[in-house]
Amino acid sequence: MLADAPRSPAALAALDPLLGAQGRARVQAALLALAAGWAAAVTPGRATIAVEPAGAAADVAALTPGVRVEPQAGGHPGERVAAAVAAAFDRHGGPVLVTGAGVPRLSPAHAAAALGDLAGGAEASFGPAMDGGWYLTALAAPRPELFDLAAEVWQGPVVMARTLEVAQRLGMEVGLLRMERRLVTAGDARALLADPLTPPAVRAALTA
Repeated sequence: MLADAPRSPAALAALDPLLGAQGRARVQAALLALAAGWAAAVTPGRATIAVEPAGAAADVAALTPGVRVEPQAGGHPGERVAAAVAAAFDRHGGPVLVTGAGVPRLSPAHAAAALGDLAGGAEASFGPAMDGGWYLTALAAPRPELFDLAAEVWQGPVVMARTLEVAQRLGMEVGLLRMERRLVTAGDARALLADPLTPPAVRAALTA
């Protein structure tokens, strides 16, 4: 998992007008705890959070007991994802699941579906996010080419589309999960508050 620390300026930055710095930190802490619980459940003893900034690793570890916490590698988002995936394969072998902390409704069923795709012969499985990115990637083997997108692409709404283009060019067989919402914008916050399936901890953090 790759995630910003709660008090990082980058954590939920687009929500600053709605929540302010303290509110963003509160919501990010709730998301981290929730995501760490997911990771520990689906990859017991192997879950790792790569955190930014590096100096916040101890603070994040206090929120995510039982999950390994380490600094993220440098570079743009694609380079950081590729480095985290490579480290996971080096440490544990495959398959590897990679996600972020911003998907409140992420559940063990998503991991089971992605791993089922791999077990059925797919080389990768992706969970497309409503904002045009992806919220979960499962890989049977390291494929750094999938994340070798230009830095500006990672800031736009076409990350999932470009990733699938790369997979097609490589001749990879891929699976797709159902779409999910990441908490990025004020619109996402409103939608999650209206969703009865939003976890109570996230709902409470958004409304505190």
